[in-house]
Amino acid sequence: MCRLTAFFTLALLLAALPGDAQRRKKKDDTSLQLDEHIGKKKVMQSLDVLPEPPAAVLADASRLVFHVTPITTTGLLSKQVRDSLKNILDANRRSRIVKLRAFVAGSGDTRRVQTVLSEEFSDKRLSLPALTVVQVGALPAQSAQVVIESVAETKKPVNPHGLAFISGQLAESAEPTLTVAPLAQASLNKVAAAVRGLGLESGDVLRVTCYCSSVEDGDQIRGAMNAAFPAAAANYVQLRRSYTHGSVECEAVTRLKQTPAEPLRFVNPDGLDKRPACSQVALVGAGRLLLTGIQMAFRHQDADIRLAFDRLGKVLDEQGASYADIAHASFYPISMTLADRIRTVGSDYFRKTAPPATTMVEFEGLPSLDASFAVDAVAIVSKGRTGAKARREG
Repeated sequence: MCRLTAFFTLALLLAALPGDAQRRKKKDDTSLQLDEHIGKKKVMQSLDVLPEPPAAVLADASRLVFHVTPITTTGLLSKQVRDSLKNILDANRRSRIVKLRAFVAGSGDTRRVQTVLSEEFSDKRLSLPALTVVQVGALPAQSAQVVIESVAETKKPVNPHGLAFISGQLAESAEPTLTVAPLAQASLNKVAAAVRGLGLESGDVLRVTCYCSSVEDGDQIRGAMNAAFPAAAANYVQLRRSYTHGSVECEAVTRLKQTPAEPLRFVNPDGLDKRPACSQVALVGAGRLLLTGIQMAFRHQDADIRLAFDRLGKVLDEQGASYADIAHASFYPISMTLADRIRTVGSDYFRKTAPPATTMVEFEGLPSLDASFAVDAVAIVSKGRTGAKARREG
């Protein structure tokens, strides 16, 4: 009897122990938990915050080269941005990209440009350039959603005497018109007058950008640009989807043949209108330049405009520059009703006797829906000035 009781007790104990199926289930559960943990880790890794473009980048003016991406109509905005970035990197092998300015058309989210840029450059372990993104009304080809201007720093000097930045030269009509090639020609003629006034030739122009009220006759606009400045990287865009009159405003960057007497000098060549709020041309020597990304203003009050100028001033100060060192400033308002107020507020920051070269035209939009205008700049940085902290310590 005792033996029978012991037998049943042993059987019950063995039944209570986990069998092969139970052990397999426990192993599977452990593997599943491990897989879930690895999966969560992968998701967390994929959600890492992408680096943001710097507020400004320092580069050597003597080694800067300029490029404009070809128009592409394949795919949506993200693909076109990736294709454009590949084109820029292919065109600037062994050079450091220091500034990009993207003009976006269509209904795509302009913020995608920064995201794609951060992804592509991070994957390739490249330093990010300063970035400006604005929305325009149209590009020269249907379905084209982006064109990007790049500035890169080469290994060897290509502009040994420095650069000149020519302000936007406006040509406009009193009436609306879809054909603006004659206005483009008139604006380019003014740019050419500035080039001649500097003792330069058309082949010295490195980049020319024309802001148009229409690109309906884009082939003629492109032809006029190529004829005027055959060696330049050329770009033209339609500023807004709708317009009230015909206008074209072209700006340019040229290579100098003689070193300026000062690191930064402003001139107003004969034949060009003199403007109280800006200089027609800024000359910079073969020294260090600071190229900034955009600073945006939100809302329309003077205090809001001033805040954007203050933020730009902080960026300049951190890199050893100031408003007195700005060679060229670009303003991107979404309404020209702000133009006079921007100029008025800006006069408190710029030198009244020697304001920088500037371009201010009306754009369709900015990366933030609440933004009223944006500004970026090119400034010189004198030797020995490497930031606000260093200057204070010195």
